[in-house]
Amino acid sequence: MSIINLTPAQFRQAASLKENIEKLQAQLAALTGAGQVSAPAAKPVAKPVRRKLSAAAIAKIRAGQKARWAKVKGEAQPVQKARRKMSAAGRAKIAAAAKARWAKVRAAKAAK
Repeated sequence: MSIINLTPAQFRQAASLKENIEKLQAQLAALTGAGQVSAPAAKPVAKPVRRKLSAAAIAKIRAGQKARWAKVKGEAQPVQKARRKMSAAGRAKIAAAAKARWAKVRAAKAAK
């Protein structure tokens, strides 16, 4: 039987029964500690957009995981390349070149 075909009295009785069912479900949830019984969601919740990791970040994660597994398995850990460092003399040369470049730019602006 469809809800459209119900008489007003039957409709009121159905509404009353539905209210009673909801009250009983709430009492049952309170007794069991399950919280409130929720009705099914009207529309699905959209998943949050996931950020993508860069290739370098993925490589770091992989290397770390490989090292952790090697430690667990008792294997020798992979050797990482040492980072190259610039000498103080090299840094001084670069700084001098930058100062000369900026001095040239300032001189060109002053000549205008």
